Order: sequence, then C-alpha cells, then structure tokens
Amino acid sequence: MDISTKVDVNAPAYYIFDCLSDFQSFEKAALRRGADVQRVDAGTQLGVGSRWDVGFKFRGKHRDLIVEMTEYKVPELATYLATGQGMRASMRIELVPMSKSRTRMVTDIKMEAKTLPARLLLQSAKLAKGQVKKRFDGMMADFAEQLEQRHSKLG
Repeated sequence: MDISTKVDVNAPAYYIFDCLSDFQSFEKAALRRGADVQRVDAGTQLGVGSRWDVGFKFRGKHRDLIVEMTEYKVPELATYLATGQGMRASMRIELVPMSKSRTRMVTDIKMEAKTLPARLLLQSAKLAKGQVKKRFDGMMADFAEQLEQRHSKLG
C-alpha cells in the first residue's frame, strides 16, 4: 500500500530539515503517547545507519519495530525503513524549495506485508485507504502549520 502527500510550508527548507532532524523531540512526543523509543546505534550524529527500537500498542496488541535511516541528504531528503512483525514500511520525506521562504514537503510511505497476519492488517488498511489518506493528509498539514508557527516566532 502506498500513501503520499504534498504540503507547502511557509519556511525555508534548511529550517524544516533541522526540525525534521530533531529526533529528541520526536522521541519525547512518542513517549508522551505511550510508545517506547530507544536509539540503538552507537553514533551520536544523525545519518544513514541511525537506528531506533520502537514499541507501541496498536489495535490492542503490543508491536515492536526497528526503524533505520537509509538516506540522509541535508537539506533535502530523509528516508526511513521500519521493519517488524511481518511488516516493512519505508517513509521518504523530500523537501523542494519553492522560494527562499517557501518549501514543498513531499512525503511518501510504502508498506508491504511479509506474513499472513500482516497481510490481513494491511488489507484492512487498504479497505479504508480513503480514510487513512485523509487522516495522513491532515496530520501532515497540522505538522506544516506547527513548523510555520515555530519559524514565524524566530522573527
């Protein structure tokens, strides 16, 4: 299953990329929502090979994922691969500068199932793809708005 969205952000690409690279804030946000996130690679710098173990509840069951950064090109591209429990998902975030102060953020997610239980889970998401897409578009629009607000406060 593939989902993609584009959102224009009134902020420069380098600022958005810096915000997207602030994984400590993402980890804290995940912890507040009940997920367990731990960085497991030895590096302190963010880049290709950075890895996280993520545990969370979904549909009443505990799920575990390993998330690894597979591409990292400042300030334009970051790609992640999440694997676990018969699923494999990649997320690619590309920033396209439209002007000095406006950037298009293109996000693509591709999911595939490797086991029968994972196929059933993915099939139910495919049946509700319209709702899933609408929710994803809304989340990315909200995120873009937050980025714009944070950037405007910088003056």
